[in-house]
Amino acid sequence: MKDTFGPPLRAAALTALVGLLAWFLLRPPSLDGLEGLLTILLGAAVIILVAAWAVTALAGEEMPEPEFRRLVDRSDALARLPPPSAPPSEFDELVIAALDELPAELLEVLGDTPVVVSRRGHEHHAYGHYIGGTVARDGHPDHIVVYQDTLERDFGHDPELLRAQVRRTVRHELAHHLGWDERGVRGLGL
Repeated sequence: MKDTFGPPLRAAALTALVGLLAWFLLRPPSLDGLEGLLTILLGAAVIILVAAWAVTALAGEEMPEPEFRRLVDRSDALARLPPPSAPPSEFDELVIAALDELPAELLEVLGDTPVVVSRRGHEHHAYGHYIGGTVARDGHPDHIVVYQDTLERDFGHDPELLRAQVRRTVRHELAHHLGWDERGVRGLGL
């Protein structure tokens, strides 16, 4: 319950505080119209709560814990496997090339972080995921997952476009690994 109503209520409270302060500074109310003031405050509170709820509802939900745990466990299991005896696929080569293009300092950061190719992007509606040391989930090991199915579906018609998007996805998830949130990563142009 706290996870559902906590963020909208915090956003509503902050918005209400700023709005009320601005209103009182710009148009101080008189005590003659106390009933009108209470009506305005109640209306403003309702509008603020509805707007805050709508914003957090549109932001989307976090991946359910069982699904997250399954993805992490599978990624761990795949990372422990020996390298495949078959040569890498064309898509694997794109991911390898994107990693090879990174500066040496960033490759050092990725030294203990597996980069896994998966065909489950359609389930997550994503091109990639960074899983690991965030504030909410510090107990999970770091992983970067690149989703082959969604990338090939959306960019596979043009090999150069696919190569560029794989490179961008790898860098996007690496930026998350380095601590950037979604807004910060998008601010970097990734």
